[in-house]
Amino acid sequence: MRAVLCHVDDIPDGQSRGFDPGATGRDTVFIVRQGERLHGYRNACPHIDGAPMAWRKDAYLSGDRRHIACHAHGARFDIQTGRCVLGPCLGQSLTPVPLQLLSGGQVLMTGPAHEETSP
Repeated sequence: MRAVLCHVDDIPDGQSRGFDPGATGRDTVFIVRQGERLHGYRNACPHIDGAPMAWRKDAYLSGDRRHIACHAHGARFDIQTGRCVLGPCLGQSLTPVPLQLLSGGQVLMTGPAHEETSP
């Protein structure tokens, strides 16, 4: 799925924001901004697949903003890799969502917001 999610300035540096590109009624992907770098992931904890991560809208980060947090399971994930570094899914990873920053500042999701399975 290709979809323009927002303008890069809509995500303040050091913050996160969720998106619903498939119009499902809930945020299925989220982005964390670190300076000029954007990290996109599927909004699903690997501990219990499909479990949303945020405890409130756009709250995907730990209190110190050093990790992505699953507030349902207490897991902590490395922002750059999506790998779980603390919690019940230690060693597992979030599913990355490929992003592209367009010249006008729009953030484009260039791939699926879910794990694809082969037929």
